[in-house]
Parts: sequence; structure tokens; C-alpha cells
Amino acid sequence: MFKNYIFDLYGTLIDIRTDESSPELWEKMVLYYGYKGANYTPAELQLKYKEYCSAEITATKKAYPDHQHVDIDLTRVFTRLYENKGITVSLECAQQTAQTFRCLSTEFIKLYKGVKDLMDTLKAKGKKIFLLSNAQHDFTVPELKMLGLYDYFDDIIISSDVFCKKPDPHMFDFIFGPHKLKKEETVMIGNDFLADIKCAYDYGIKSLYIHQKISSPITGKLLSDWKVMNGSVPRIKTMIVR
Repeated sequence: MFKNYIFDLYGTLIDIRTDESSPELWEKMVLYYGYKGANYTPAELQLKYKEYCSAEITATKKAYPDHQHVDIDLTRVFTRLYENKGITVSLECAQQTAQTFRCLSTEFIKLYKGVKDLMDTLKAKGKKIFLLSNAQHDFTVPELKMLGLYDYFDDIIISSDVFCKKPDPHMFDFIFGPHKLKKEETVMIGNDFLADIKCAYDYGIKSLYIHQKISSPITGKLLSDWKVMNGSVPRIKTMIVR
């Protein structure tokens, strides 16, 4: 049916809940930064984090004026939080800080039922599998490896790496160009009616929408060619895999 399958990640293959507003998170991050010599109060750290995120967004928009929707690399923000206190850290330290933040803010993370079977089926049939995710590299790559998904993908495009995010149709260029994909041979699978489905529609490829508990409300026309409204990943295999 299709040769190429492009997947969203969170809410499509991975079920996750995070809470970045928890007071306990910022209290723990204050301790972590304090261990490195960067002393903050929880309120100050949270305020500076938001300030540097906003500054990164502004700078990225100027650097990439053709991107309709930009994303930032949060590891830069974690680095700036050290620099603000006169502390110079390595890239590795900044990445570890980002991953600590992610770990402390994550309530749970797991694969949806049927994901591994779907991936195994696609591989057995010789299909190409791609990931197109609005996410942070230093969060997502470790999570893909931890959950055993990383090696399934022929290519992984993460928004923080390309400073662009869905629903910007430019995101598909990062897959279609290098891999010389044909639109009629490719399908997008995702749980967001705008970021995944409308984005695919605007790019000119077919899509399957899967609704999960963490999916954003559908506030406009659902433009997918197929839909799974009960969150059943095994249904994807029966609908669009031949």
C-alpha cells in the first residue's frame, strides 16, 4: 500500500505525562545547579528559564525567517542558566542537566500496546520507517533507546535539531529531500489533528489520525484519510499496512 511510513512520537507511539510546573521539579533543579556552583532560588531559576526560552525563540525566528513555526534547543537554555551565574560547563554537562530536568518532570513514559508489533511488521515487509517529532533531541534520543524504538527508524528528524516544528510543512523536506521519497508512496501517522494531519495535508501526502488521551482537541476539520478514534495502535496495521 505504502513504502514509507512517517510517525509522530509522543501520543502516537509513546504515552507520556510530564509536569514542568511542579514546585518540586524546580526545587530539585535548584539543588542540581547548586551542586555545579550555580546558586538559584526556585522562583529565580524558573523565571530565568522562561526568559531564556523566549530569547531563544526570538533569535531563532530571526535566523530562520522561512520557517513558519520554529523550535529551539533547550540544552542552550540550560547552558545559559549556568553562564548567568558565571559557571562554564561542557556540552556534556548541559546535556546531562537537560536529561535530569526531563527525568524529574516525567510522571510516566511507556509504549502504547502494539507498537513493537507494528514496527516489526513494517520491517518484515521491507518498509521504510521515519520519525518526525516536535521534541528535544537530548530528551528524545535517550527515551527512544530506553524503550527499544531507536533502531527501527531509517531516519529521525527532531524539531530541536532543525529549528523548525510541525505544522510547518518544511518539516517534511528534511525527510523527503535526503531520502528522495515519493508523496504517493508515503503516509503520515500522528495523534494531532493540526501538527500531524493538517501538516501532511498541506504537504500533499496521505495521513492516518490516531486519537489518544493526550491528543489536542479537534477544533477544525479532520483532514486525515484514515482515523482510529479509540487509540488502538494494532488498528493501524490492519488499515494501512499491506
